[in-house]
Amino acid sequence: QVQLVESGGGSVQAGGSLRLSCAASGYSYSTNCMGWFRQAPGKEREGVAVIVTGGTGTYYADSVKGQFTISRDNAKNTLYLQMNSLKPEDTAMYYCAAVRFGRSWSCVTWMNTVVGGTGALAYWGQGTQVTVSS
Repeated sequence: QVQLVESGGGSVQAGGSLRLSCAASGYSYSTNCMGWFRQAPGKEREGVAVIVTGGTGTYYADSVKGQFTISRDNAKNTLYLQMNSLKPEDTAMYYCAAVRFGRSWSCVTWMNTVVGGTGALAYWGQGTQVTVSS
């Protein structure tokens, strides 16, 4: 089991910055990827950024490239999402997630589809709200 607890959300004006944190406990090292997803009201959940658990690969949605940075502190077992130059369209509930694939899959595909493939085991945090005002 993997438990994920997000923090760091809040309200900020456009152009501002926030850093989200995700404290992981349990067997997070057994996962293939960890990442951040978001869901705005009336929209589907979408991948924002993911990181390969056992490596250094990071991947970003086109909409946040150059704006968001995902990172991980292994000693603290914590995942971060640094969000700069925030825009009103970044307003959403942000979720931390981790996945262990059941078969060959990729972190990028997981990010793009929010699906881990057949037999995948995904873990989700409770979410943290980010609101950006213009």
